[in-house]
Amino acid sequence: MSSAKKILAGMRKSAKNRRIEDLQTLAKHYGIAYRQSGTSHVFFPFDTGYLPVPARRPIKPVYVKQFVELLDARLAGRKDTEG
Repeated sequence: MSSAKKILAGMRKSAKNRRIEDLQTLAKHYGIAYRQSGTSHVFFPFDTGYLPVPARRPIKPVYVKQFVELLDARLAGRKDTEG
């Protein structure tokens, strides 16, 4: 199991005690171009808009849950177009 898949499985299990680097690893793995240009937030683009996540540690669970939901929706959409 790759590192990104382990991180995602862990996030689905518990959204607590996550770092911004975990979200960035998932974004890189799944081809999501994020940006953090001189701000305290990292912006992740999704079909519904941007998800701004504070770069403080640890990230609040609400942001992790939103990220996982948006990532799951994106992956489900990708499977629909493949099949």
